[in-house]
This record gives sequence, C-alpha cells and structure tokens, in this order.
Amino acid sequence: MKEKMKEYCNPVNIEYKFQHYGKAAHREAADPTLVWFQGRYYMFASMSAGFYYSVDLMDWQWHENRELGLYMYAPDVRQQGEYLYFSASDRKPVSIWRTKDPLSDVFEKVSTPFAFWDPNLFFDDDGKVYLFWGCGNKEPLYGIELDSGSLMPAGEKVPLIYPNQAEHGFERIDYPGKEKENNTGLIMKGVNYLMNPKGTPYMEGMFCNKWNGIYYLQYAAPGTEFPVYSDGVYVAERPLGPYKYQSHNPFSFKPSGFINGAGHGSTIEDEYGNLWHASTMRISVNGNFERRVGLFPVGLDEDGILYCNQHFADYPCVVPAGRFEASSLLPRYMLLSYNKKATASSIKEGHGVELALNEDIRTWWCARGSAGEWFQADLGKEYSVHSVQLNLAEESILVSRQKDGSYRYIDSGNHLRSCYIMEGSVDGSNWFIIKDAASAERDLSHDYVVLKQDTRMRYIKVTAMELAYGQNFAISGLRVFGLDNGRRPGVVSRGAVTRPDDLTAKICWENAEGAVGYNVRYGIGEKKLYTSYLVYNTNEVLITALNKGTRYWYCIDSFNESGITQGQVVPLEMG
Repeated sequence: MKEKMKEYCNPVNIEYKFQHYGKAAHREAADPTLVWFQGRYYMFASMSAGFYYSVDLMDWQWHENRELGLYMYAPDVRQQGEYLYFSASDRKPVSIWRTKDPLSDVFEKVSTPFAFWDPNLFFDDDGKVYLFWGCGNKEPLYGIELDSGSLMPAGEKVPLIYPNQAEHGFERIDYPGKEKENNTGLIMKGVNYLMNPKGTPYMEGMFCNKWNGIYYLQYAAPGTEFPVYSDGVYVAERPLGPYKYQSHNPFSFKPSGFINGAGHGSTIEDEYGNLWHASTMRISVNGNFERRVGLFPVGLDEDGILYCNQHFADYPCVVPAGRFEASSLLPRYMLLSYNKKATASSIKEGHGVELALNEDIRTWWCARGSAGEWFQADLGKEYSVHSVQLNLAEESILVSRQKDGSYRYIDSGNHLRSCYIMEGSVDGSNWFIIKDAASAERDLSHDYVVLKQDTRMRYIKVTAMELAYGQNFAISGLRVFGLDNGRRPGVVSRGAVTRPDDLTAKICWENAEGAVGYNVRYGIGEKKLYTSYLVYNTNEVLITALNKGTRYWYCIDSFNESGITQGQVVPLEMG
C-alpha cells in the first residue's frame, strides 16, 4: 500500500514556550538543532526547558527537562554511535553531555572544555572531533579540534569566518529599506548581549555538514530581529579550512511573506536520505527574541551547491514518502483568505479585523475580551478548502519581575493552553465543525488543521474557549488554503531593473491580469533560481542580498487562488 503523503505549514506547529524577561511575556523557540536518532527526530530550541520529538518531522510532541541546562540559548545536539551529545551556550565553561535515550532524562557529563556561545560539535568520518562556535560583532567565528576520547581541546582555536558586508549583501545590518522597519534593539539582562549594534552584523550560529568529501560550514547574519536574517555557507576540503564562500549565498533566506527570517539553523538527513533545514523565523514585536521555527527542504545540485527550497515557504508543503528532489516541492494549495472581509465579536482599538487577513504575522486583530470572543472570515464565495492555519498573537501579557530581579520560567501546565472551536459554513447560518479544540491539552499557537477531505465553504469562524493567561483573543493570521477552479494569472515577461549598488537590485514590473501576488525568483544561473521574494499588492521588490561580482538571473512568477504562472527567466541587468 502506498504511504500517505505528509504535510506541514510554516511556522512549524509546536508548543512554543512563554518567556518572561522584560515587561511582557511572549512565546519563543529559535536556533533549532534537528537530529535523526534511533527512529525519532529530535529538535532542541533556545530557552525551552525541554525538547520536541517526532516520528515523521511533521507532528511534534513536547518533553520537558529542566535539569540539563536546556533553558539556555542555542542548544547543539549531534549523534555519534549509540549516543546523542548535547551542549549549549554560556559565558562560563560549558559542559558537553551525552545520552543513549533523551526521553529517559539520563545524561552523563563528558567534558567541560571552556566557555563558548552558539556551539556545534562535529564528528568527522575519520574519527576526529571538532567544535565550532562564535556569536557577536567583534570577533570571527572559530573552530578547534577536540580529543576524540576526552572531548577536551587538542589544538589551538582557528578563526574561520569573518564578516564581509562589503561583498556579501545579506550580512549588511544597515541594508537599504531597513529604515522602514520597526527594530528597537534589546539588551538581555545578565547576558550583556546587544542585538542591534549599529552598522555591524552579528555573525553566529555555525553548523557543519559533510557531503561528498566537502565540508559545508553554515552561519547566520546579520541579526535575529531582522527580516533578512539568513544562513550563509562556506565550503572547504578540511574541517578547519581554509573555507571559501559558496557562489550561491545566502542558502537559507526568507525576507518576505507571512513570516520572514530563516537564520541560525541546522541541516540534517532524514530517514530516507532527504535533506532538511530548520531555522529561526522572526516576529520581534513583543521583544526582539519573539521567534518561531521554520522547516525547509534542502538540495545539493549537480555542482555541489547547497540550497533551500523556500519558494512559497509559508504555504502548505506536501511531502511525499521516500526520496524526493527539494526543487520539485511546489505548493499544491493556494491562499484563499488574503484581504478578505471579516467580522468579530469585538475589536480592540488599533487591531481591526483586516489585520488577521493581511499576510503579516507582526500585526493582528484583537478582541476586547478573552474566552467566548469570536472571529469570522468571509471568503467572498464558496471554495474547496483543504486546510486552515490559525496563528495566535500575544497581546500585552504583563509579568512582574521577581524580588531578586531575576526572570522566572512559568510552569507550562494546563492553564497555559489555547482552546478553541473552528467551524465552517456555506451560507453563514448552518455550521459544521472543522476542529473541536475546546479541551485541547497543548498550546498550539500556530495550529495547522488539514480537513479529512477538501470541503466546500465560504465562511470560517473561530471561537475562543480558553487562552493562556486569560489574555485577549488575538489572531495574527487566519490563513485558508485550497484551490479555486478559475484561470491562472497572466505572464510577466520581465521587469525594469535598477542597481543602486553592487549588492542591491530594485525590480519593477507591469501588473499581470488576475494576479493576487508575485514570487520573484533569482539566482546565479538560469536553472539556479534558488532565492525568492514573495509579495502581495505591489509590483516591485528591493533585493538587498546580492553578492559582489556575481551575475544573476531572475524570473517573476504571478499567482492567484487558482495557481502559479511562471514568468520568463532573464538576466538581472539594468533595463
């Protein structure tokens, strides 16, 4: 019997844990490390006091552990033999632990080499062991060989990656267009960590893989609070270099769409040998570290170039069982809810109903109350609906500081959960249940609900039953997916290109008939258009992540509720 295809929608549908530094609590998971170990996938994320596990990469369960130091930043997990090795970040000497079963909570300490931040332990296939680390805007990123038995330093640290914002567009912290964004900067108490240093990128989050004898050393820049937060990659023939900047960079980049950012992550092979990249996606409204996790298919092309498939990367991704080509995974279902009409039980000033349907996770509709409040979207006509993603927002959850000035971690018991009822209707009078989560035990703030079968409906209504902290009912995105049976939009042949500098390109084009939006793909070859900007309600993009001295091609794909129309591939030259 053919195995059923799997499906997910970014941001990944996990129980994001509340953080309580500053004046307002907010959910967070970031800096994810993925690993396939003994028949399960494990995902460790910053400040979680536990980890997530899954048998299929799609449905994730939560396991709490507060004894190991999992309530720390940038946890690193790697498999070697029958053990899973763990470490995290600290300003004092950090221990490396290992376990044969993470769910048993039995870990043994292996070593305490030195203080490091954003670690990545790498076991080479020749038996040697290396540690990569680094996070900041003052020093390079480092690597060192460790003794394979004691996991203590066996050599001197080697600087591997330096910032180069003069030639690498995505590393720029003062990139064009930034002045239009709301980034306020944040200083973390007890960490002395300034996340928005003017003019200097934060280089961080290294992760090393080896394929076909080549080492791929990944890193993040320019800062986690920016929409252009990305992962670049250097390649080398030896683990401690010298490393060369890959011609296609950044390899993980999502600067637009419903949720953006795709930096500080990890890349793994799944049980079938497919590659996946998990990385940090940003909201950064209630705090710079208000972040989520994204999952993206990864490929190595015929030239050994590492790339992510991030086209329509916050649309549903249907994944076949077994082997697949990352570039072949295209959206099967389109967004039906963009800018549609809506009504609600109440509206808090400044948070109108339109903000739940505008494809921006950083804005939201908010009710004046909590349980019992409802939101209803009108799609304008009947559609065949495949799935719905309900994205909840945190609206001013105030938390008092402890007497000693510390920030406490609130227990994630049943009082911290999101309970709701989602209904559908053809006529707005007769309703049927899409999902009954009135007694949900899990706090799924980005719940992705796939209907048992595609169903005709025009209206979708969500009623709050219980909310974490009893907060106001707030929705940053009620996103409805399916397919219309109409015509796809017209073709965009090419645009007019201006180049303000070597690292930037502005592309403008004529509107295509019937288009709802556009996905502008570009890359270093006519068949290597690996990077993209997805936009609505505009016919221009400002690309800020080009590399100096590199020739590019681009293509403007138009889309609507019936599908995607591919544009013409042309050189990215002035015109």
